[in-house]
This record gives sequence, structure tokens and C-alpha cells, in this order.
Amino acid sequence: MPIPVQRAETFYLPPPQLPADAWALVPPAERVFRWYEYRVQRRVIPPDSFVIGQRVWARINHNRWCVDCACGSAQVATPTDPRTACTECGLGWITVVFPDDPDAVEASLAALLPDDRNWIHPDDPGETWPAPTPPPPAAHEPLIAKEPR
Repeated sequence: MPIPVQRAETFYLPPPQLPADAWALVPPAERVFRWYEYRVQRRVIPPDSFVIGQRVWARINHNRWCVDCACGSAQVATPTDPRTACTECGLGWITVVFPDDPDAVEASLAALLPDDRNWIHPDDPGETWPAPTPPPPAAHEPLIAKEPR
């Protein structure tokens, strides 16, 4: 049996001193906050709202479903809870776009070594967070020539 692709629910596990099912009732996309809190030893509160109109594309990177944040951070995601929020910059919840059949994508990579398992969504525009478009230059009024003296 091949090593399965990592998802948030199998990647973000409780520390060893807690029972293995300690986070069983925590939704998978929120487990990153528990995991991060333990590692940085400070309280990190998940956001309570979505960033409307934004989405990010999931990809498989070295055998993990990943999503990237505009701040440069990234985290492991899961198709069972298609949302993400950043533990670094505090950006609110963003919708994550997964393929229609994540299990089929995982199966298509199963023959590869885990480090070679990489996949990008075919509809991903190639820019997780496109840079804002600069505003057009302001229209200048024509200069009025002064009458010669």
C-alpha cells in the first residue's frame, strides 16, 4: 500500500502528550491553528469571517495538499474542509478550489515516490494571489500656453 497524500487531518496532529484523538472534533482546516499554537507557544485565534470573492487553488507539493497565502506563508489543506486562513498574517477564511475528484488525482500520483508527487490544478491561473492592477494614469489637462511677451 503506497504512502497516502497528506491532508490537514493527517498532518496536523496533537502533540505526543495528548491523546491521538484530542483534536477529533476540531474541523480539519482549523487544526492548523491548534498545531501552530503549540509550536509558537502563544494563543492564535482563527478568524470568524470569510474574505468574500477570494479563492486559492490547492496543489499537491511533495505529497501534501498545500495552499499559499499572499504573505508568503503556506499550509497543508484538505478537500474535506475546503477553506484556509493564515496563521501568520491573520487573513480571514478563503475558499480553496480542489479538483472535482481529489482521490483520482492522488491515485494518479501513487506510483511516484512521495517527494516526487506534485500536481497543479489545470485551471489554476498560475498566480495564487495576482498583484493588484495599478490604476491608470490620471488624465492631465492640456497645458495652456502663455502668450509671448
